[in-house]
Amino acid sequence: MERAPVTRLVAIHQPTFLPWLGWWDKLVRADVLVLLDDVQFPKKGGTWMNRVKLLVGGRPAWVTVPVDRAYHGVRTVRETAIDESTPWRRTLRQTLATSYGRSPAYSEAADLLDAVLETETRRLVDLNERAIQLAAQQLGLDTHKLVRQSDVGVAGTGTALLVDLCRAVDGDAYLTGDGAGGYLEGDLFERAQLQLVEQKFVPPVYLQQVPEHVPGLSFVDAVANIGWQATSALVEHGAPRPP
Repeated sequence: MERAPVTRLVAIHQPTFLPWLGWWDKLVRADVLVLLDDVQFPKKGGTWMNRVKLLVGGRPAWVTVPVDRAYHGVRTVRETAIDESTPWRRTLRQTLATSYGRSPAYSEAADLLDAVLETETRRLVDLNERAIQLAAQQLGLDTHKLVRQSDVGVAGTGTALLVDLCRAVDGDAYLTGDGAGGYLEGDLFERAQLQLVEQKFVPPVYLQQVPEHVPGLSFVDAVANIGWQATSALVEHGAPRPP
């Protein structure tokens, strides 16, 4: 049976901290990107919502926004607070300056980071959304595609949540990340008459200040090395839309 054409492709993702290029590819390809801000924030360990990798001393290393985990029970992403007991903002600025100060477009990346870190908020989600909005504008991407889960008013867990969110924003297809087939319940999408579209993102190779290219870093790495205009060219076209 021939598939109907996709008319409204939905991506769903956490509000990631200074996302990698694959995250931006989802924003380019999708008609709507739902930010998961009303799901549980992990009580232990790191998450892409409060850390990301940059090249530090020529090697990939985590840079982190500390979060307050001194609470009982559970908190959602939008309830998660930044831990301001350490000078993490100053540390992050110094890390960028030390690691990328000699990169060709360091000032472009530093200006963005300064604008993000000057955001007066204790909520992690506000910081991340501010960074996403500012970067999307510089990349020439449509920020009207971004929708908060909490604004849609859909809660739940697992594949059922993804299906319900796609329905809530009138989608007819869901853009899956690479490797998502291992946990998605495809039959739920089929019953809801939602197509599954694989992202199949291939990290682009661009100039870095290391002998061998390192993929999977924050987009800030690309901006510092090749500037906003060239970084935009890496993501603005995205992968071909499905037929």
